[in-house]
Amino acid sequence: MVWEELKEDLIFTCVEARSTDEVFDQLGGALVRAGYGREDYVQALKDREGEYPTGLNVNGIGIAIPHTPVDYANGTATCIGVLKEPVTFLEMGTDEEVPVKLVFTLCVTDPHAHIDQLKQIVLIIQDGEVLQRLIGSKDPKEIIQIIKDKEQALEFALGGE
Repeated sequence: MVWEELKEDLIFTCVEARSTDEVFDQLGGALVRAGYGREDYVQALKDREGEYPTGLNVNGIGIAIPHTPVDYANGTATCIGVLKEPVTFLEMGTDEEVPVKLVFTLCVTDPHAHIDQLKQIVLIIQDGEVLQRLIGSKDPKEIIQIIKDKEQALEFALGGE
């Protein structure tokens, strides 16, 4: 589950950034400083975003899920940033612009786990109420709890424990 991998020191609220590069410098930089991303991880985020945009418009709210190939990771972690003001990303699969407010930056060493994590994040953010609570939160502990509660509800709904 996503929430089990989250660390409070990798969740940032009121992130001030004016561009995708600034978002990547801050969030990707946090993953590098924590030892999860290699030294070239931030540049790899920027390069990959240029080729394969990660913006999504979910219920009218812009989300981005940037990530790199596994070669740029030393470990697995997710860095979450709630942006103070939206930053323009290109929408995944299109040339449309999306004003992004919430960013899940992934650093993973296992390509299969990477796909599972992306799917789980998409399931979580499809709930408009959860999304509103995430972008409104100022507390990393609360963000983890919101995600945990949603994942447990999804697991229950799908017949899990």
